[in-house]
Amino acid sequence: MTLSVDALSRPGLEPLSFSLAAGESVALSGPSGAGKSLLLRALADLDPCVGDVTLDGKDRRAMSGPGWRRLVGYLPAEPGWWSDRLEDHFQNWDALAPLAGRLHLKAGVDDRPVPQLSTGERQRLALLRAIERKPKVLLLDEPTGPLDEEATAAVETLLKEQQNHGLALLWVTHDRRQAERVATRRFWIDRGRLREALQEDAQ
Repeated sequence: MTLSVDALSRPGLEPLSFSLAAGESVALSGPSGAGKSLLLRALADLDPCVGDVTLDGKDRRAMSGPGWRRLVGYLPAEPGWWSDRLEDHFQNWDALAPLAGRLHLKAGVDDRPVPQLSTGERQRLALLRAIERKPKVLLLDEPTGPLDEEATAAVETLLKEQQNHGLALLWVTHDRRQAERVATRRFWIDRGRLREALQEDAQ
């Protein structure tokens, strides 16, 4: 599996090209407003953009937006919820319950209305929702931003396991130490310009 990006651009993003292989984890860093979220949204086919994006050689223009996002999942920094009932967002919560426990979500969390959940709980649940769809690529916009150290470690461990099973990750993080832990390659973006950063000069 390879996600190939060729001359992708949109307002706020200069043309950029890179590839992401199965089981690879790439960290994306840069200052606020540099274009990190714009890039993820463009890759997820959520905003108008130009350029070529393919998965396993198949052009995303040959797929519907929802069909593409089943393969290239997107976890925004503030996930959306279309129902107050948590179970409406999952195909089989019982199958995910063990993973929820590993993410330090308390038993019975699925019985609570979404508005009563904390920001950190919603973030971890949104990650489980994304994983349940079994994407080939997962675009992560600061997935541990609202989490404490223990929950962050649990999320990193779970994603590492998914990566070992072939899931490719593009991971936005402002934490240099986290980038060093979770990624083998690092990208830096500033004013819409993307470059691959060397380990010694990554910021």
